[in-house]
Amino acid sequence: MDVKEAAKMLGAAIQESPEYQEYARLKEEIDADSGIKALIGEYRKMQTNLQMRMLSGQGMDNDETQRFQQLNMLLFADQRTSGFLMAEMRLQKLMAEIFESLTRAAGMEIPMPV
Repeated sequence: MDVKEAAKMLGAAIQESPEYQEYARLKEEIDADSGIKALIGEYRKMQTNLQMRMLSGQGMDNDETQRFQQLNMLLFADQRTSGFLMAEMRLQKLMAEIFESLTRAAGMEIPMPV
């Protein structure tokens, strides 16, 4: 079987998975609400910034950490946003497992974060 054709089939299988289906359904709901969509965008931006600071050895700014924690609590207190973020995490976990399988099949060693 052609590798590129197999990748297309894998992509279709991912889109048919329960993880993707739930994520896509909830994403559509989130995208319909510009306020929630903006909050999630801000959450992701802050999360990435904090992760980059930690990886680069810079300390975490207390004010920024506190704002992130407050936004985190706000988003996870709401059933719609917490459901979406959890669905996104489940899809990311599935994608990480697929990536791990592919790298192992290619004989590569790419450590995955736990």
